[in-house]
Amino acid sequence: MRVFAINSSPRTGGESKTELMLDHLVEGMRGAGAEVDVVNLREKKINPCIGCFTCWTRTPGQCIHKDDMTADLFPRWLASDLAVYATPLYYHTVNGVMSIFRERTLPAIQPFFEQDDAGHLFHPLRNRVPPAVWLSVCGLPNDSEFDALSDYLNRTRHRDVSIVAEIYRPAAETMMNPFFEDKAGDILDATRQAGRELVASMAIASATMARIRQPLVDPQRFAQMGDLFWKTCIAEGVTPKMFREKKMVPRPDSLESFMAIFPFGLNADAAGDRAVVLQFTFSGQVDDSCYFTIEKGAVGACKGTPGTPDLTIETPFNLWMDIMTGKADGQQMFLEKKYSVIGDLTLMLRLLKGPAKK
Repeated sequence: MRVFAINSSPRTGGESKTELMLDHLVEGMRGAGAEVDVVNLREKKINPCIGCFTCWTRTPGQCIHKDDMTADLFPRWLASDLAVYATPLYYHTVNGVMSIFRERTLPAIQPFFEQDDAGHLFHPLRNRVPPAVWLSVCGLPNDSEFDALSDYLNRTRHRDVSIVAEIYRPAAETMMNPFFEDKAGDILDATRQAGRELVASMAIASATMARIRQPLVDPQRFAQMGDLFWKTCIAEGVTPKMFREKKMVPRPDSLESFMAIFPFGLNADAAGDRAVVLQFTFSGQVDDSCYFTIEKGAVGACKGTPGTPDLTIETPFNLWMDIMTGKADGQQMFLEKKYSVIGDLTLMLRLLKGPAKK
C-alpha cells in the first residue's frame, strides 16, 4: 500500500501535536508494511487557486500554477492508495494551508455534470482519487470541538471518494504534561495501532478509536489551569513555546488555583505505603489554609485544616508562589526563616522533588 500523508501544521518538533499524532500513525502503517510518503506543507510553495478554470479548459487536468503542488504533490497524491490529511483545528475546521491544498486538487475533477439518485448534481472525477483519513488535534478537551470539522469534511467530500477514518484528539496540548504521561502514552500507542489497522483493513477498530479519544482531563480543571497558564504568559511576556523552553510553571493567584495546580508538582510515590497529609497555612495575600492527602500514588486537595497533619508548611502565599515558579530558592528561603516546616523535612523534600504521574 502506498500512503501519502500530508501535514499542514506550521509547527514542528515538540511544538506540533498534529505532527506527534501523525508520526505515530505513520509508524504503525510502516510497521504493517505500507510505503508512506510524508510531506510537510510548511516546506512547500503552494499558490492558492485563482479560479481561472484553466485546468478544466485550456489544459485539462493541469493547473496553471508552476509550483510544488503542480510539479510534485499533485502527482504523488494521485498515485497513492490512501491519503492521510493531518491538520490542526483552526476555527473548528482545517487550517488555511490544508484548505489551499484541497482547493488545488480541482484538476482531478471534470467540469461536466452528473446527477445522483437523490437528484443532486455533481462533477465527475477525471482521475482516481485516493480514499481519505483525516487527523486533527485541538487544545480544548471536548470531543464536540470537532463536530463542525467532521460535518464539513463529509459534506464537501466527493461522492466517489470515501473517508475511511476520522481521528480526532482533543486536549492535545495537555498530552505533553508529565502528569498525564501514562494516558498520553496509551493514546499514542493506540494511534500507532490505528495505523496498522488501516493498512490491514482500511478501518480502525472501535476499541482503538476509543483509546485515541479517551478523556484526558476534566474540563473544569482544564479551564482553571489554562487560565493560569495564559495569565502567567501575559505577566511574564512569553509565548507558549518560550514558556515550555524555560520550563515555567503557571503561577496560582488564589487558594483554589493553588489547590488545583500543586498536585501536578508532587512526587506522590514518595509517600510509599503511607497515607501522608500535607498542610499549608498561608498568610499575606491569601490568609487561609488547605491540605493534601497523598496515598497510593493519588493526591487529594481540601480547604481548611486536617486533624493531625504529617507535615505543615507555614508561609506567606506570595513567597510560596515564588518558590513554586522558580523565582525564589526554597532551600535558601527556609534557611533565612522566611517560612517554617513542622514535621519530617526529608519527607517534604522527597514529595517536592518532581511531578507525580497518572
